Amino acid sequence: MTEVQRRGFLARLNAYEPLTLIMLASIAGGLFVLQRLTSEVLEGETFGFDQAVLLALRRADDLAVPIGPAWLTHAVDDITSLGGITVLSLLTVLITVYLLLDRRWPIAIFVFSSVVSGWLASTLLKILVARPRPDVVPHLIEVSDLSFPSGHAMVSAVTYLTLGALVARTQRYRSTRIFVMGAGVFLAVIIGLSRIYLGVHYPTDVFAGWCAGALWALGCWLISKRFVPSRAPDNGVEAANGDNT
Repeated sequence: MTEVQRRGFLARLNAYEPLTLIMLASIAGGLFVLQRLTSEVLEGETFGFDQAVLLALRRADDLAVPIGPAWLTHAVDDITSLGGITVLSLLTVLITVYLLLDRRWPIAIFVFSSVVSGWLASTLLKILVARPRPDVVPHLIEVSDLSFPSGHAMVSAVTYLTLGALVARTQRYRSTRIFVMGAGVFLAVIIGLSRIYLGVHYPTDVFAGWCAGALWALGCWLISKRFVPSRAPDNGVEAANGDNT
């Protein structure tokens, strides 16, 4: 490598923030983990682990009854609803409208398209793997579609992490950005766990959903950071015009 080429390479490397490089490495690692997990599931290597976890969450004398008090089952049922299409659709539309009204047109359009495309990716993965729902324990809620990856885990991760990452970019204070992202991660985690507790997904379904959803959110964050402005246009002229009317 010549001196000119070396300087050009270093200049291109310095053009990226260290956090961006870390995110790119995380995406590469996540893709590897997702590929390996999918391969193990297709080969049936994870069934022993999946079965053990599902059985551990039920009473040994009656597999139709989950461990814990009755109120816990009711609370988990409420939590899992937060990852349903109805709730996530309403949330996405409301945040998109808010960003539009706040004159953040580019990020509003990007938020909406990122979430919707993530939902489509989840559906495509389910069709490609075509894993049936678990029959190890009775389901506590009615389900009918395929199992891998968990749609609730992936779609909630796609929605809450993507919304959290993109909306956090519009916030002025670091503490607010951390809270928004932390809330997104927390919701994605408890929604995924609720699917295991209810017996409608294998643990590996949920792990794959989290992984795929986080990868999608990271990719969207990187794209938006480079190409989508996070700040609203300067309204100083508009405000001045309003004062003169």
